[in-house]
Amino acid sequence: MRVNLTKKDIINTLYMQLGFSKKVCENLLDDVFQILLNELIKNKKVKIAKFGTFILRFKKSREGRNPKTMEKKIISERNVILFKPSNELKNFINIDD
Repeated sequence: MRVNLTKKDIINTLYMQLGFSKKVCENLLDDVFQILLNELIKNKKVKIAKFGTFILRFKKSREGRNPKTMEKKIISERNVILFKPSNELKNFINIDD
């Protein structure tokens, strides 16, 4: 079963652990996301120690096709965000219980 972690879940966790109001926790989370996005746009790369690296990569336009109808279509050029986890994060999720 797939369970999504929502922004509201993170805000509630911050509220419970830090004791600030939910509005302050929401503003704090929004500020962190905004800092990450601004740095990513400015530097094309954001590294968070012991977590991982976000990389902004440009993809050229290319030809693709719908596998159901086999209809060919041009996929437009765009920026995509890649995430590479750090070794610490990889080791953490692979610890035997």
